[in-house]
Amino acid sequence: MTLQERLIADLKQALKEGDTTRRSAIRLIKAGVKNAEIAKGTTLDDSGVVDVLAREVKQHWESIAEFSKGNRQDLVAKEEAELAILLEYLPEQMSREEIVEAARRVMEQVGARGPGDKGKVMSQLMPQLKGRADGREVSDVVSELLAGS
Repeated sequence: MTLQERLIADLKQALKEGDTTRRSAIRLIKAGVKNAEIAKGTTLDDSGVVDVLAREVKQHWESIAEFSKGNRQDLVAKEEAELAILLEYLPEQMSREEIVEAARRVMEQVGARGPGDKGKVMSQLMPQLKGRADGREVSDVVSELLAGS
């Protein structure tokens, strides 16, 4: 079952059960996928759908931070509930230790010596970790490792 087929099946289930939060989150994903398909002019595969999901997850994290600053706990709770649903569709996220291990392998492959080599490391590492790790966290790990080498 593709990710899009799973979304359709889960949307039908949410409609039957009257789960408005899940319904809303899945419709948000489906709209993002549709917009991406229109922009590309082709149907997205699972990798493309994961890209859309990752963008939505990032946007929800940013919204949660802003709503928290504005002391809007009602909106924070809504965003967190939708975020939990979105995360169900992403591949399992890597731990910091796994990111460090992957970064060290890539640093060894490209012969990275210091902070100036961050671009080389990131360009090799990010495609490997796509959808499984937050780009900001990967960037932080690589910076720390390169600063220490």
